[in-house]
Amino acid sequence: MAGMSFGLVQLAAFLVAIGVLVAAHEFGHFWVARRLGFKVLKFSIGFGRAIASRRGRDGVEYVIGMIPLGGYVKLADEREAPVAEADAPRAFNRRPVWQRVLVLVAGAGANFLFAIVAFWVLFMSGMPGLKPVIGEVKAGSIAAAAGLRSGDEIVAVGERAVATREAAVLEMLSAIVDGGQVELRLVRAGGTALATVTVPEGRRRALTEPGAWSDGLGLAFTRPFVPAVVGKVVDGGAAAAAGLVAGDQILAVDGRRVADFFELRNAIAGRPGAAVSLEVRRGERTLSVPATVHGERDTSEPGSPLVGRLGIQPGGQASFPPAMHTLERYGPIDAVRPALAETWSKTAVTVKFLWRMVTGDVSLKNVSGPISIAAYAGVSALEGGTAFLGFLAIISISLGVLNLLPIPILDGGQVVYQLAEGIKGSPLSERLQLAGQQVGIVLLVLLMSLAIYNDLARLS
Repeated sequence: MAGMSFGLVQLAAFLVAIGVLVAAHEFGHFWVARRLGFKVLKFSIGFGRAIASRRGRDGVEYVIGMIPLGGYVKLADEREAPVAEADAPRAFNRRPVWQRVLVLVAGAGANFLFAIVAFWVLFMSGMPGLKPVIGEVKAGSIAAAAGLRSGDEIVAVGERAVATREAAVLEMLSAIVDGGQVELRLVRAGGTALATVTVPEGRRRALTEPGAWSDGLGLAFTRPFVPAVVGKVVDGGAAAAAGLVAGDQILAVDGRRVADFFELRNAIAGRPGAAVSLEVRRGERTLSVPATVHGERDTSEPGSPLVGRLGIQPGGQASFPPAMHTLERYGPIDAVRPALAETWSKTAVTVKFLWRMVTGDVSLKNVSGPISIAAYAGVSALEGGTAFLGFLAIISISLGVLNLLPIPILDGGQVVYQLAEGIKGSPLSERLQLAGQQVGIVLLVLLMSLAIYNDLARLS
């Protein structure tokens, strides 16, 4: 039942996100077209049969379509249908090339403007984050070779200051893609330090796969504190056989104290099949509970070694100490600059990574489809309005960049057509435009197929 409820939240959040961002995109086209004197026939949010429509005093038909996965603005165009003589000068094909280009790029422009406004609101209300403090450095790793230590706080990557984990990761990945040299400025006990993380060329692309950067570099940010409290006992597991119950707090394993659930897991993982003595607090009592650790194998990796498991799930609330939290908050005027900077930074990273996918320097696994977007939408919606608005800003930037790609059936491809007409002095032949549209459809089908494949692979 809980899974069904979350699925409904995902669907609702996804549809709201698509509706809001498509409306912003199409309004950009609509607003600029009206201001430049184009004849606008229809403004539609959604495709398919109209479930609501009305004609405004301006003569425009406003429509809400049954399929809420897109939208369009229909302009008078003599190449598509006859245009009344009085409206002919306002037809799309009669307007100057520069005006047509402005109308075409206005959709993406509205998406970028939406992101700026969203970030502006977020910076005024307070943009929360976690400080990029390193919690673990694996011996023999790339991070260890660079001299990184547990407790180091990353305050700058290259020339850019970073205040949050998200910002640090994006800048580090960008530097890895650009050449594999990541210059870090650190604050550590006793002062500041500089470190250069060098990623061999043969390993750079693998680090751009979703979530792979941490293991690849051999470092992890400080983890949240999760008390070693039993939340659920798995049927048939070692804990069930030992008589552990929900609410038990495990204090020690064979006399060795465990501070949290992470330490408990590590104490058990290397001891499959071993008999251990657990010190357990149950209510007001402290008990000594004997248990035999079960050995389990990772089913996704045949032949992997056995790992010790008690068969419990954590019941304590994960939390970070207050010192780990950061909050960027500005007044209405001061918030403009960071909002612009955040939008520019996210746009630049998106464009860079898209291009690097084409050149093969960034993994294609980063392409996400509707399933992943719906999942992110649902999670952010449950986290609250601030998180959902931040999600909308990121997706709006992605939508803007995507629409400017020079693919014929997208706005960017149509801009190429208009610029070619301006240079040539006459429209491109219908045959050439049709061929371009067919190529564009094939490219979009391939891109969507890749996105859905990645979505399904993440679920498997």
